[in-house]
Amino acid sequence: MKESPGTSRICPAIKSFFSEKVSGMCTSSTKHKRLDPKLERKLMEAINRRASSGQRTFRSINSIIMRFPHFKEGLRNIKQVFEQYDEDSNGTIDWDEFNKCLDDLQVHLTKKEKDDIFQACDVDGIEGIQLNEFIVLLCLVYLLMKPSDYATLKLGSQYEATFDAIVEAFLFFDQNGDGKLNRKELVKALNDPSPWEKSPGHVNRKRFKEMDWTNSGKIGFKEFVFTLNDWVGVSGDDDHAHFK
Repeated sequence: MKESPGTSRICPAIKSFFSEKVSGMCTSSTKHKRLDPKLERKLMEAINRRASSGQRTFRSINSIIMRFPHFKEGLRNIKQVFEQYDEDSNGTIDWDEFNKCLDDLQVHLTKKEKDDIFQACDVDGIEGIQLNEFIVLLCLVYLLMKPSDYATLKLGSQYEATFDAIVEAFLFFDQNGDGKLNRKELVKALNDPSPWEKSPGHVNRKRFKEMDWTNSGKIGFKEFVFTLNDWVGVSGDDDHAHFK
């Protein structure tokens, strides 16, 4: 049916996101491990460099939600990389497979940095890195690389574009560019002026709780990417797993 002039149609994904009916969220971790403080600082410095560029892809929460299908497609494509290095096809990437992956991609990190990222991304209590964890792991590795090293990265421009978009989504929420999200920043981002209704307070609290695994009131980039995986439905069984 044709819409009347002056009216707008609310995208089902946007309506669902603001309705508490987003399923399958990561509300806690059975084996949460923080990144090493030194590595955490490097990650925050990388985010600060991005923030200082002044370039912004997303201007509202709605613009991010409307990109969910693109995020989902890009992240699911990483499954091809995952399957390539899951040499024994057991559904997990072990330490040796992880090292081979980074070597082939020409990623240069110290052994301690690699070990810390591997352990920090293995959050489900099952030994080894599974697909959803592998996505977060690669995104962290990409962000930790120096921009001058991107030219030698053997990952593929389509994956780099996906990771860049994830960083931009994080920066939309990270209003002060300090590499951490707090409740005030999240509420401000969710209630950014738009043609649709603002997010109710109880939904804001729910969305924040989904990301604040340690109940510290601060959300790091790693937790954000894990939650984004859930928001877009990467680990769902079908394309409508999270937006019903």
